[in-house]
Amino acid sequence: MLVIDSVSKTFNPGTVNEKKALDQVNLALEDGDFATIVGSNGAGKSTLFNAITGNFFVDEGRIVLGGEDITYCKEHVRSKVIGHLFQDPLKGTAPHMTIEENMALAYLRAATKRHAYFSRISAKEKKKFREQLALLDMGLKDRMKQPVGLLSGGQRQALTLLMATMVTPRILLLDEHTAALDPATADKVLALTEKIISDRHITCLMVTHNMHQALSLGNRTLMMDGGRIVFDVSGKAREKLTVDDLLEQFKMRAGKQLDNDRILLSK
Repeated sequence: MLVIDSVSKTFNPGTVNEKKALDQVNLALEDGDFATIVGSNGAGKSTLFNAITGNFFVDEGRIVLGGEDITYCKEHVRSKVIGHLFQDPLKGTAPHMTIEENMALAYLRAATKRHAYFSRISAKEKKKFREQLALLDMGLKDRMKQPVGLLSGGQRQALTLLMATMVTPRILLLDEHTAALDPATADKVLALTEKIISDRHITCLMVTHNMHQALSLGNRTLMMDGGRIVFDVSGKAREKLTVDDLLEQFKMRAGKQLDNDRILLSK
């Protein structure tokens, strides 16, 4: 489903602020793969996501999604087939628009018809929105006419997840999407995430700071450092790993201890 071939990106080249954010990254995800990613601050995790979404064009390499070379596709074109959630619950929704209007925009963004009009959302589609909201079990199906800005952080993040997957994306990118939520709400949103990914067989990359999640969620674990993927494990080898094993693998392959306090505290 996703092939990243020798991708590199350097910001501010030739200046004192030069930063090689991605360094010859190679990654191949099969259809339905759910890979978690961990790494220190500045390891390149979010930069990798931004390269996939088209936030910038890479300096070298190729990005192929669903058999289509998207290396130089513009961001708004890629957004039709890529779902993306951020750590900040305020991103991904328009606060002054209603729940229904936000869902309509998300639905139309991924519409395959050339001319899709906001005003042409049918009663049948609105009913579908309501059914989708009911799955969240957060009481939102009866609040479709309320502005999104009135929702809690957890409700907004759950809504954003729903919007990103209403039309099944080729790949779903989750950038620490539960990190800003309280533990109980984070667990609820994470359980919803797992259910949607499993039910719809969605290919997913998820950045997490929680080492237990990195090993228990999905079918594959990646570790990044210095703009590179330094460790990639799946299958039976992954099943045998403990959190301490994962930290030791990072030390061996990156040549240093993992220094992210949030990750270490999650042990």
